[in-house]
Amino acid sequence: MTSTPASPSLLSRERIRAIDWLRGIAVLFMIQTHTLALLTPELRRSVWVARLLRVDGLVAPAFIFSAGFATALMMVRSAASGTVRSRVHRNLRRAGEVLAVATLVNWAWFPLLREPVWLLRMDILQCVGLCLLIVLPAAALLSARPRMLSASAFVLAMVTFAVSPLGEQVDGPWATLTEKSSFAPFPLLPWLGYAWLGVFAGTIAGAWGRAGLVRALAVLMALGLAGVVLGDYLYGLYPPHRFFVANPSNAAARFGWVSTVLLVLTWLEARVPASATPSRLRRFVEVFGTSSLSAYFFHEMLLFYRLGGVFSFQRFWGDRSGWLQYWVLTAILIGLTFALCVALDRAERVARPAFRSLAERILRQGQQAPAGR
Repeated sequence: MTSTPASPSLLSRERIRAIDWLRGIAVLFMIQTHTLALLTPELRRSVWVARLLRVDGLVAPAFIFSAGFATALMMVRSAASGTVRSRVHRNLRRAGEVLAVATLVNWAWFPLLREPVWLLRMDILQCVGLCLLIVLPAAALLSARPRMLSASAFVLAMVTFAVSPLGEQVDGPWATLTEKSSFAPFPLLPWLGYAWLGVFAGTIAGAWGRAGLVRALAVLMALGLAGVVLGDYLYGLYPPHRFFVANPSNAAARFGWVSTVLLVLTWLEARVPASATPSRLRRFVEVFGTSSLSAYFFHEMLLFYRLGGVFSFQRFWGDRSGWLQYWVLTAILIGLTFALCVALDRAERVARPAFRSLAERILRQGQQAPAGR
């Protein structure tokens, strides 16, 4: 496959809101998933919870896929406008923010100062942050060659999924990155594969627009179906491993479903006029889609962390809620998280110009100081 440098005239500038919608829906299911801790132990072992968890298993792939998608989409467009360097800096800052919040959340649960080893714990935010740092160099270096970037990302995704079952054979400190455990709920294997698939799809969306994205998602859906059909065969190719954690067939089923949901959202976006006023439902979902990091932090603190040593949902209703109370509390938690995300966004909009003005004033005073001596 040949590759030529991208030019602004060859790239798509279509807004892909569907990826924000995917992320926003994933946030809602994430909150619902974590709120299962409020159910009684008997209900958590019920068939209905098992069915919910099948859907909830798409949350992490959707988040990591979206992170890779957004990175590649903006890198490809930045290459066309000659602003790759500034985009790299912004992406590095974003990855740093994710890792900082990940550390803050770990600090809420574990004694980081006494036992700094907990800094290395690989939960979902640590995984997302590292995935962003890993895919960024490739996305930046190949951003002007979208054909090469999309092909490379696709191959790297398939390789990542293919070697994931072997990660369970790794011992020692490196196992934190390759094998799921209580210390590493989200190791890089197989989750990095979803980030590379996001780069694949985001590159195509950036270069060839919504039409190209639809074709890419159709390919991923077909691969997902093929992976499910070949489940037994793929399992037999490896030493014994946990099928629903590391097997390529399980990964294929997940990214196939994520691609299907994104394809439906892309179809819906195409049917909404660009000038149409967003509905309340759309604004609600987009708040979570554009503030997913804040939503993760706020709902975790409300649900599990005892604010002021007194309140948390877990303290008052954990392990003793029936289905009705569970759904009511889930709705309340979603509402509180939404309100906090909106409040933080508004505070940032007010504070950002103020900080910028202060920095400019300090800079001007520094430049004028020598003349006054």
